[in-house]
Amino acid sequence: MEYPCGEMQTETGMSDFDYDLFVIGGGSGGVRAARVAAGDTGARVALAEEDRYGGTCVIRGCVPKKLMVFASEYPAMIEDARAYGWDVAQDGFDWDAFKTRLQSELDRLEGVYRGLLKKNGVESFDQRARIADPHTVELADGTKKTAKHILVATGGWPVVPEFPGHELAITSNEMFHLDKLPESLLIVGGGYIACEFAGIMNGLGVQVTQFYRGAQILRGFDDEARGLICEEMCQNGVDVHLGTNVLEMSRDGDKIRVKATNGTERLFDKVMYATGRTPNTADMGLEEAGVALGRKGEIQVDEYSQTGVPSIYAIGDVTDRVNLTPVAIREGMAFVETVFRGNPTPVDHNLIPTAIFTQPEMGTVGLSEEDAAEQEPIEIYATSFRPMQQAFAGRAQRVLMKLIVSKASRKVLGCHIVAPGAGEMIQLAGIAVKMGATKEDFDRTVAVHPTMSEELVTLRQPVRSA
Repeated sequence: MEYPCGEMQTETGMSDFDYDLFVIGGGSGGVRAARVAAGDTGARVALAEEDRYGGTCVIRGCVPKKLMVFASEYPAMIEDARAYGWDVAQDGFDWDAFKTRLQSELDRLEGVYRGLLKKNGVESFDQRARIADPHTVELADGTKKTAKHILVATGGWPVVPEFPGHELAITSNEMFHLDKLPESLLIVGGGYIACEFAGIMNGLGVQVTQFYRGAQILRGFDDEARGLICEEMCQNGVDVHLGTNVLEMSRDGDKIRVKATNGTERLFDKVMYATGRTPNTADMGLEEAGVALGRKGEIQVDEYSQTGVPSIYAIGDVTDRVNLTPVAIREGMAFVETVFRGNPTPVDHNLIPTAIFTQPEMGTVGLSEEDAAEQEPIEIYATSFRPMQQAFAGRAQRVLMKLIVSKASRKVLGCHIVAPGAGEMIQLAGIAVKMGATKEDFDRTVAVHPTMSEELVTLRQPVRSA
């Protein structure tokens, strides 16, 4: 079989390069590729990271955010505990204590990442690196290192659009380092990052307002599911304003005055923008080396994560394909398999299970009802109900279980869950959907009772067709 990605290095230590692989970026994808290439194939590998090891996920994304989600859910748990007969006192939330514990945990995880690289023989450089030519990396101190292959895994960064007063806004990066919790917070954006932080801060006792310029939050996800999430967020106390954007902001004492497109003018302690992220490709020497960039600055790659320059590859958010940590890790593993094991392995970006840690939580895999209906005739199996645990405690929270089924093949094209623990449920449902399970396969599976997830295998009649 002809090797699809240029010349493969079959023997390490025999070239004139300093390294077989130089990785730029110490996030989840870059670290995984570096340590597996070095530890499993014996390649000579180096990695450069100008900030903290662990990248967006560990330092300023998935991990600290999920820990904040846990923290923010305790008030509702305490209320439920009282309904179940427990005498529980709620003395308030200590942000300083939590933040100190959080930073200690992130320090520990960064140490784990550094340890993994060292254990596998990867040489690390704690400084910025840019590409000097297709086989040369220049470090911030002026040192140049050569490599047979270069892997760019520099991730992305949140951006705030320019408008009068935009410099007063913070982003998700700063939310983990607040000196104190604000009394009032405006979150601008309707994607999963904006909605997750709205739930987090609301749960921690902050008065949260959310502006989104679109007609409904969580654009791109199933309409019924995102509609329920928005409704529940409002019921929980988040003040959501759809079809609304910020015109300008200005400092007013120790607060921020916000003028909005809906004609209102209000004061907030903090304003967080979550309206988009941009790939970290600025001043990287990529275009000078011949690497093509897309409209947003993303590195353009083929199915093997290879750029138009045969020796340069890119994985993760910097390619703006599917911006999820497990995807970056999969891309890194496929890169090693392709380049260092001689087994050309394209990355499969289809049917990726995803969890959104909004409150309520959402798990999804496959097509939304809207996208599936455009593709072929479908049946919709769905149910919405009050789960036993919350219903007993007197809460009105509702959950959703939904399957999108092809009329022709009977395959489950999509599964959408809005419920406590939806992320845990969708991981397992994702296996079935990825395998091509039919609705009848779901029907043949005996229900686990009493659980919320049993509804996925007891939905007998379609609620509608499209």
